[in-house]
Amino acid sequence: MRVAVVGASGHTGTFLLDALRDEELEVVGIARRAPDTTAAPYDRARWEQVDIAAPVALAEGEDFVVDRLAEAFEGADAVVHLAWLIQPNRQRDVLRRANVDGTRRVVAACRRAGVGHLVVASSVGAYSPVEDDEARDESWPTHGSAATSHYAVDKAAQERILDEAEAGGLAVARVRPALIFDSDSGAEVLRLFLGAFVPPPLLRPGALPVLPLPAGLRLQAVHGADLADLYRRIVLRRATGAFNAAAEPLLTGERLAAILDHGRVVEIPASVVRPVVSLAWQAHALASDAGWLDMGMNVPVMDASRARRELGWEPRSDAEEALREILTGMAEGRGTASPQMRPRESWPQDQQPPGGVHPDAPLGPGQESVAHRVPRHLERDILGLYLSDHLTGATAGLERAERMAAAYADTDFGEELERVALEIREERELLKELIDSLELRRRPYRQAAAWVAEKGGRLKLNERPGGSPMTPLLESELMRSAVMGKLGLWQVLTELSDDLGLPAPLFEALAQQARDQARTYERVHQHIIGEVFRGGRVG
Repeated sequence: MRVAVVGASGHTGTFLLDALRDEELEVVGIARRAPDTTAAPYDRARWEQVDIAAPVALAEGEDFVVDRLAEAFEGADAVVHLAWLIQPNRQRDVLRRANVDGTRRVVAACRRAGVGHLVVASSVGAYSPVEDDEARDESWPTHGSAATSHYAVDKAAQERILDEAEAGGLAVARVRPALIFDSDSGAEVLRLFLGAFVPPPLLRPGALPVLPLPAGLRLQAVHGADLADLYRRIVLRRATGAFNAAAEPLLTGERLAAILDHGRVVEIPASVVRPVVSLAWQAHALASDAGWLDMGMNVPVMDASRARRELGWEPRSDAEEALREILTGMAEGRGTASPQMRPRESWPQDQQPPGGVHPDAPLGPGQESVAHRVPRHLERDILGLYLSDHLTGATAGLERAERMAAAYADTDFGEELERVALEIREERELLKELIDSLELRRRPYRQAAAWVAEKGGRLKLNERPGGSPMTPLLESELMRSAVMGKLGLWQVLTELSDDLGLPAPLFEALAQQARDQARTYERVHQHIIGEVFRGGRVG
């Protein structure tokens, strides 16, 4: 039996690899970046690097990503989809592309590869909101617990994609876990949710003098190893449908306080806490936004009896034990040999979450080194500067391309130049999304300078009344040179595609498109020569 695990280097994926160690099956680990494959449990899998959140251009761009995934799924009896982005929560489009579009791509790749069983990580956050503590089973509606929570909104959207997949004949299992607590995820959870907001020693059990909590907050939790055991049972038994995953007991304010500060709890209305959380997030002091609070106050208490009854699943750790573990893990900065689950090396320097700083904002000491969407063996700073410089060129080139298209709209070249200008616009948007996806910096001051320089150059070219007759000739030459320079960009990204988990055919197709654009400008250039130097006589 072969099982492909999307997001195998992440939190749940790490525990699932360990849970599958003694099973007689082949595991294919799929991740944006491979972890240390010589370290346990990552040595359990054969690894494929695929970015399910890859931005695309061209009509066939989506197919390139799905084809790459389908290749990784080839021969798999089951696919477990665990990949999910929580950060950068200031870049909503990046999150949606990874979480919603990524799930859609996984479903499409399963169909393309002939995979018959898909197991997906959903969440308690997918459930519709409640105002009581009555336990709900898997039949409770899944329209998202809070419209202000990007996580809940995307989880609900993911559920709709799975509904469509089931209707199309794919066997689907959905796991809706509570909060996942364990010591190995301590450093990652602190980066993703708190950042440098709370000094780690204060998180050790019993360290706080008093625990301020939103009134009415109650939590459910499950240990990462227990959750992985549930996934293991679902895969081996080819189970379908939805399964809640939560351990006892329910973590009320009193139970939380008993672990965090020996029982001293001060309840504060959520309406008072929310603006504080929101301001802290806006000030980049807190990694998680206020939507997480809204979701936490609205999620239902889950009834997890179906998994116990039908699969024989029984958590080995109770919710209080799991909470103690993760608090200790956060305090000590524990992690694994996976890039996103790396242990904490220093505080607060490496506490900036991925994407926590806006890509265009200046970075403080140590922050440039902690974003981890680019593999460590690549020169991240050089790659960022290289892509930013090409974005700068695309910013100036787009205006020139659109101006040329407008100037020749009524000629034989009009339609072709308009198409090229549209392609250049789409390529520029792809480049912006790619920079954001890789968590690099756009350096907008460079794009602004290019825009000003282009305008200044335009004024110089047009110093004669009515414009210089040489302007179109020079512009065609500049655009021909520019698109050939852009060809180099796509060739570089083709070469680096495996390292970045991106589909090489996308950049190969863009390289061919650049050659076609250069030929268009070459034809325009040949036409203009006669107009400029022969007084309008061509040929």
